[in-house]
Amino acid sequence: MKITIGCDHAAFDEKEALKAYLIELGHEVDDVGPYSSDRVNYPDFAAKVAKAVAFQDEEKHRGVLLCGSGIGVSMVANRFAGVRAALVRTQEEAKLCREHNNSNVICFGARLLELEDIKSLTKTWLSTSFEGGRHSERVALFNELGER
Repeated sequence: MKITIGCDHAAFDEKEALKAYLIELGHEVDDVGPYSSDRVNYPDFAAKVAKAVAFQDEEKHRGVLLCGSGIGVSMVANRFAGVRAALVRTQEEAKLCREHNNSNVICFGARLLELEDIKSLTKTWLSTSFEGGRHSERVALFNELGER
């Protein structure tokens, strides 16, 4: 799977470690930055990830965003049509955002989670399939919302 990843300065180290982990798992990773821990504005990188994954096949291309809390990047990503970004902190959330919401972007707070938890949650999210069925109609409504 292709995974586009981005963060802000508060999550730079976690992004770098997660990127290496995803490559280890056999994924193609497109890192949209930043490329150092110098101060940056998270909306710039959240927008890059959102635009890269919007309206892509969720089984072939997804996005990962990190910032200090995960809140900011998730708010930005969800402004874009074709993006279903989920702020995740538990295994149950990692599963449900895929099973029920077909999320195509997962967001993490690097200041709130340990790196091993971020890796584990990402692995769960990547291996969980969308249930479809009764959820399909609701998820289809997402495509009518947001900026293009």
